[in-house]
Amino acid sequence: MLKVEHIGIAVKDFSQSISLYEKLLNTNCYKKETVESEKVNTAFFMQGETKIELLESIDKDGVIAKFIEKKGEGLHHIAFETNDIEAEMQRLKNEGFVLLNETAKRGADNKLVCFLHPKNTNGVLVELCQTII
Repeated sequence: MLKVEHIGIAVKDFSQSISLYEKLLNTNCYKKETVESEKVNTAFFMQGETKIELLESIDKDGVIAKFIEKKGEGLHHIAFETNDIEAEMQRLKNEGFVLLNETAKRGADNKLVCFLHPKNTNGVLVELCQTII
């Protein structure tokens, strides 16, 4: 893994949260995107070399809506960048980690993504991501 690529934060009110993080980070949201497959709206901020991603559910049965219902708003996941997501997935699988998806899938911000089960990572949802070229 190369670096922390972004930190994902689950939010209820997208526009209010974007405004809050623009003030907090003293920077503008540089990108908004809907990821239909995950039933989520995303908003990105750059802070140094790390991105902050806000996640709002667009479906009451979506994964983010369920997360907020169970745990409330807040830290959802941490994402690590890799140059070869398939090789990293295989390496982690060989190390005994459980992958939430067996193949990398398209995510937000022009990335291929895969998530690791939080039971194997001390309760933290970990995302692997690779930029699609």
